[in-house]
Amino acid sequence: MLFALTEAISSIRDFMEAGGTVLWLIAALVFFMWGMIFERIWYLSHAHRKYVSELAIQWNNRKDKNSWHALQIREKMMSQAKLEINKNISIIQTCIVLAPLLGLLGTVTGMIEVFQVMAFNGGGDARAMAGGVSKATLPTMAGMVAALSGSFAAIYLTSTSKRHESELNDIIKRDI
Repeated sequence: MLFALTEAISSIRDFMEAGGTVLWLIAALVFFMWGMIFERIWYLSHAHRKYVSELAIQWNNRKDKNSWHALQIREKMMSQAKLEINKNISIIQTCIVLAPLLGLLGTVTGMIEVFQVMAFNGGGDARAMAGGVSKATLPTMAGMVAALSGSFAAIYLTSTSKRHESELNDIIKRDI
């Protein structure tokens, strides 16, 4: 068990070293993005029910539910609930867009390294260029994988948040 863990950490370290410093930026972005994704999943599956039930209790305890003032209060409550539902989704979508751009940055820095090797050694030394090529391809792959995985999570979060928004009218009812 300990050997397998040590071997996994060693493989990850080797992968990160082969990809260059941009790969560390992509890793930090991925951890941040998935932290935000897990927070939203937890909120929408657990904490949101409690928040909306408290809003419904506040609304149902009101005597006046039909005046213009009461309807404005209801609208404010609905807007606050919608803000809570959609909180951080735009940040997650920004992280999804940034991941391939950081991968492209890794491609550029890796190719600069390849061109430097070619300038010093000439174009015939494939071994000397291999490090730059891996620094060019690994961040691109990592950025695309991060964006794809985040895209699936963002689609799920967007559809779930839209469903919760549509349920708000049924929960915070207006007396007619």
